[in-house]
Amino acid sequence: MRTFNNYLSLCSAFILLGLSSCAINPVTGKKQLVLMSEAQEVAMGQQSDPEIIAFFGLYEDPELQEFITTKGNEMAAISHRPKLAYEFKIVDSPVINAFAVPGGFVYFTRGIMAHFNNEAEFAGVLGHEIGHVTARHSVIQQRNQLLGQLGLIAGIILVPELGQFVDPLSQGMQLALLKFGRDAERQSDELGVDYSSQIGYDATEMADFFETLERQQTNSGADEIPPFLSTHPSPEERNATVENLALEWQRKSKMTEFAVNRDSYLRKIDGLIVGADPKQGFVENSTFYHPVLKIQFPIPTAWSHQNTPQQFQMAPKAGDAVMILTLAPGASLEEAANAVLEQYKLTLVESKKETINRMPAIVMVADQVQEQGATIRVLSSLIQFEGNIYSLMGVTDAANFNSYQSIFSNTIRDFQELRDSEKLNRKPDIIKIKTIPNSMSLEAAFKYYGMPTERYEELSLLNGMHLTDQLNKGMLIKVVGK
Repeated sequence: MRTFNNYLSLCSAFILLGLSSCAINPVTGKKQLVLMSEAQEVAMGQQSDPEIIAFFGLYEDPELQEFITTKGNEMAAISHRPKLAYEFKIVDSPVINAFAVPGGFVYFTRGIMAHFNNEAEFAGVLGHEIGHVTARHSVIQQRNQLLGQLGLIAGIILVPELGQFVDPLSQGMQLALLKFGRDAERQSDELGVDYSSQIGYDATEMADFFETLERQQTNSGADEIPPFLSTHPSPEERNATVENLALEWQRKSKMTEFAVNRDSYLRKIDGLIVGADPKQGFVENSTFYHPVLKIQFPIPTAWSHQNTPQQFQMAPKAGDAVMILTLAPGASLEEAANAVLEQYKLTLVESKKETINRMPAIVMVADQVQEQGATIRVLSSLIQFEGNIYSLMGVTDAANFNSYQSIFSNTIRDFQELRDSEKLNRKPDIIKIKTIPNSMSLEAAFKYYGMPTERYEELSLLNGMHLTDQLNKGMLIKVVGK
């Protein structure tokens, strides 16, 4: 009783402050404290959507887009919040992920679309993400962050004074990257089973897909897996729970058949780009190449790197320095240099006009004095090439500057035009759907279709199989090519 009274008191306090209301959760039917109305929730999604699209870009595939929109609308109609104006989109990222933001905006990366092996797997994850929307998990998580004064830190982890130089994620991207607690993930798993089963799919396939993701985690590391997996209980517990939920749903249902639709899905993703798309820039042999911008520069030895549409970031494992490439504003080098000084509140120490690999440039050293007395020192270069001005800067505190100056300078002075025709014309890998001519193992099939041996494990994950699995004549599998 005391807990209930405390809950009412908290609700009353927030209502008096004009910050929230106590609403009925659409899924559970129970009261909960929220900090926004449904209209505010929808407005948040509408604001976040263009920011998310600007960050990733849309993946242009009309047939695949029509498929996810059709299935998404079908599932939304039987969900706990059918009146929301849902939108379903494929974003241009190789990362295996799906996510949703408030108001009914649901996103799939091309990376996750490539790793589904049937419509039922897709439907299970679709239901999971719609479940986050219908149960208002993003709204609840935002409430928890505000009440707990929590924040989001994205990008390369740096000492706090250097973090300001790394382009912050927009509010929309921060919302997209929210991680939910285990209870929320369990609830969304249950809703994924419920929603996908209601529209006729075999939800046991959802558990099989989670197993594929766990194998991907083992191969690539925890940072490569989607948030809906990384915050969940052990894979054994999750897969068993989801399968049991699906079988129980089917047992109680009056439906007698549940679709998997493997071949129809595989034919839909024939030609889908898989892995990194070279036109977005790529790293090879410790060098960053950008075929569209026609530029290249080296990455310091043993430094981590991160490529986003806004910045290319590099940092040592110690996290006490960072190098950043961005496009600089301004019609001239002088305007661009002044814009950098103003943006980061830098005081110019020295500046010099130079030519870097036949490109006009300004190289300057500048300081930013912190309130607590520490000084951040920046070696900044503005380089003009083919109508763009590039800002390539190295940042560390003044005490470490001498240690990093030569590393900063070497990277800056090796910034050059990309002339290698092979890299300029590098094509992405695409999925190619092949028909097995005779009964054989998956490994034998990869050998038959000329796949490189070192990619066998990657391709087995792409197919959601093991190399020893036996394939029947006429079965479809995925291979990759140009």
